[in-house]
Amino acid sequence: MWITVRGGARMELPEGSTANDLAYMLNLKGAEEALGVSLNGKAVDLSTELTEGSELFFCSFEEPKGKEIFWHTSAHVLAQAILRLFPQALPTIGPPIDAGFYYDFANLSISESDFEKIEEEVRAILKANYRPERSLIASKEEALCLFADNPYKCELIKGFPCDEPLTAYRQGEFLDLCRGPHLANLGKIKAFKIMKTAGAYWRGDATKEMLTRVYAISFPNSRLLKDYLQQLEEAKKRDHKVLGPKLGLFSLKEEAPGMPFIHPKGMVVWNHLLDYLRSCLQRAGYIEIKTPTMMTRELWELSGHWKNYRQSMFTSQVEERDFAIKPMNCPGCMLYYRSETHSYRELPLRIAEVGNVHRFEPSGALSGLMRVRSFHQDDAHLFMEPHQIEQEITALLLLADEIYSTFGLQYHLELSTRPEKNTIGTDDEWRQATDALKNALDKSNRSYRINEGDGAFYGPKIDFHIRDAINRTWQCGTVQLDMALPERFELVYTAADGSRKRPVMIHRAIFGSIERFFGILIEHFAGRFPLWMSPIPARVIAVADRHVAYAQQVVAEMRKSGFCCDIDDSNESVGKKVRNGQIDQVNYILTVGDREVEEQKVSVRTRDNVVHGLAPLSSLLQAMERERSSRSLTALFHQTVSTA
Repeated sequence: MWITVRGGARMELPEGSTANDLAYMLNLKGAEEALGVSLNGKAVDLSTELTEGSELFFCSFEEPKGKEIFWHTSAHVLAQAILRLFPQALPTIGPPIDAGFYYDFANLSISESDFEKIEEEVRAILKANYRPERSLIASKEEALCLFADNPYKCELIKGFPCDEPLTAYRQGEFLDLCRGPHLANLGKIKAFKIMKTAGAYWRGDATKEMLTRVYAISFPNSRLLKDYLQQLEEAKKRDHKVLGPKLGLFSLKEEAPGMPFIHPKGMVVWNHLLDYLRSCLQRAGYIEIKTPTMMTRELWELSGHWKNYRQSMFTSQVEERDFAIKPMNCPGCMLYYRSETHSYRELPLRIAEVGNVHRFEPSGALSGLMRVRSFHQDDAHLFMEPHQIEQEITALLLLADEIYSTFGLQYHLELSTRPEKNTIGTDDEWRQATDALKNALDKSNRSYRINEGDGAFYGPKIDFHIRDAINRTWQCGTVQLDMALPERFELVYTAADGSRKRPVMIHRAIFGSIERFFGILIEHFAGRFPLWMSPIPARVIAVADRHVAYAQQVVAEMRKSGFCCDIDDSNESVGKKVRNGQIDQVNYILTVGDREVEEQKVSVRTRDNVVHGLAPLSSLLQAMERERSSRSLTALFHQTVSTA
């Protein structure tokens, strides 16, 4: 039989061959390789038998699906080890998460002192190298019998649709209700560490029982675990929830949960971000709008949010009419587009909006600027004719590359294709949309991953996953083709032949949530913002009271040149003042004493404690202007210390 491997390669295999047989033929034997397989768009076990015409690709640990399979299998290992040591425990659920996995247990009380013996039991299980075995459960009744001693599993089973096949996985003596897929063998797990425990309500419901949640992580080699633990230590030093308030950038208040207060210094950074973004959009031919924060129920019913997203919306009633605070900017832009008639000559029409949106997030999910209830999105909606899709996607890729590169952020791209079910649009529309995204990506000469079936119900999408200074990835930007909203809102334009046609629409965001991007930048730069977006580019230190007047002249010149600058004329020692400037992450610390006053110069020091010595203020200002205008990530003022 013939099968096709991702990339278009066709291979002939004997009848009855499994995906695992093919993995061995391709020499994908490494612990990080062939963790699972996507067969005809569906993730399955490597033991799955292949058939004529099958299309497949193998998932490695580098790919999200590979990590998901790796960590979900590891969660079963964790549960097996805990049950060996604490047989009274009742396992409930154990999903993979962004970094690792957890498993929730009833009837379990453990502490950090138990971690070592659990990990020792994990090592014994891994050494046994069990092969997870999948079995189909014939009926709900059979499943209830299998898990009769576990009321939590029984509750899950009773809630499954009657027509949904039930499966379980066994490794050694451990059997768990699970859809899979799993690793072909546990020997691929080479490093394993329990991270912490926490309390968690059963099914996230505060009215139900409190369970013990055990968090852990695993890797296909010990080096990756070591790197991960080092990264965690570095992340603690860069934590924006600590640095942000310490540097006076933002705060969070109990009076407004999940709704950040941006402080004056934070507003300096915020405004620089928006000024830079708007300069890019102006060059790219965008127009900008602002739409209302609260709109009627009828609008959200038309957009589909009232039915599908209401639980995450803040609603209110005014004059006996239902309203909702917008969770997304899109419907407002649809109303703007519909308020005027449009011709094909206007297309592509690029409409931007930095809109403040609100979404109800559970209090337990809130986290600094990364997960909030009130945030601003740098949205844009691009309306075009079908033949313009590829050129617009190409332009968006270039725009995003320019913006991320300005902040020194690397990134990778992921293309998500049509889900298996519950989508809108015809096969031809999906093919055309997906091909346009793929062609633009191919022509950009950028590598990308394909997430089969992970697109939105209304169209395929490209996601930007940025990588920060300590190698963490964050999903920020997105480019999505939408075939739903133009249809729902009956948007049209007049074509060249005079007919009325439906425009193609692209959603796109680059920062994503500006609050979240701000938090990412705080951690990426460890609070040491480059001069062009720094809240305090310069500070003047007066050595003694008699030098304050000259220090004020220097501050005035700095401000006249458009640089924020403050003065430290306190009674602290010069050394303490310098140290305070470094703690505040001031880019240029300028000291003025007798000699500086006499020569009408400044003594320049950068926050990395490099002393550049005496310099005319004009020379420093010229270097700072070059640094600002080029948006340099490093200081451009360099001068040998004067010995005169």
